[in-house]
Amino acid sequence: MNNKQKENPVEANKAVTIEADLVRLEGSLSVPEGVQGVVIFVHGSGSGQQSARNLYVAGEMQAAGLATLLFDLLTPEEEELDLHTRHLRFDISMLARRTIAAVDWVLEQSFARNLKVGLFGVSTGAAAALIAAAERPNFVGAVVSRGGRPDLAANALTRVQSPTLLIVGSLDYPVIDLNEQALAGLNPKPMKEMSIVPGATHLFEEQDAMEKVTHLAIDWFQRYLPPSWQE
Repeated sequence: MNNKQKENPVEANKAVTIEADLVRLEGSLSVPEGVQGVVIFVHGSGSGQQSARNLYVAGEMQAAGLATLLFDLLTPEEEELDLHTRHLRFDISMLARRTIAAVDWVLEQSFARNLKVGLFGVSTGAAAALIAAAERPNFVGAVVSRGGRPDLAANALTRVQSPTLLIVGSLDYPVIDLNEQALAGLNPKPMKEMSIVPGATHLFEEQDAMEKVTHLAIDWFQRYLPPSWQE
């Protein structure tokens, strides 16, 4: 991907609104020239669309020819409440419904015609992404979980037909175990892998850790989100 494509996307950081569960969820859409797929960021509480980590990963994906939709699964009021109660971030069925609404919204956009959707799940958002993939098997082409809780997708794991990559830091011991359980529970037919980033903790704040996560995710999405005319 050349610099022109990175610097001059067709649409960059366009503010969008997605209606789900009788609320309006705010998001940011970027569509690069020559788009090859679209990735929806599905993150848990405390990691919104303005997160520096999310913006970095999204920028790299755009440079690689992937459109990105960053949106908040919770409204500002819900986010404020969840900071105190911490219960909404674990309402997986609600998060999944809102993720499905985002997938459906993307599919209605003209730029996404003939494109497949990838889901990039973080924390409890990983479970929501996997449930959405199970509910929209014909449209979700790939799922990547970053330090996520895919185990919370429970029975939906066996219904996931999308190639799934689980990325975990080598020092994130409890989450490694939970991801191994989820990997074993995933439908065995599509490609599924677990990648451990050496020396990384849960937030991948160590030097070069987020870069490694980003490269792994982009490679996965580029492999499994080819436009229909390239298949």
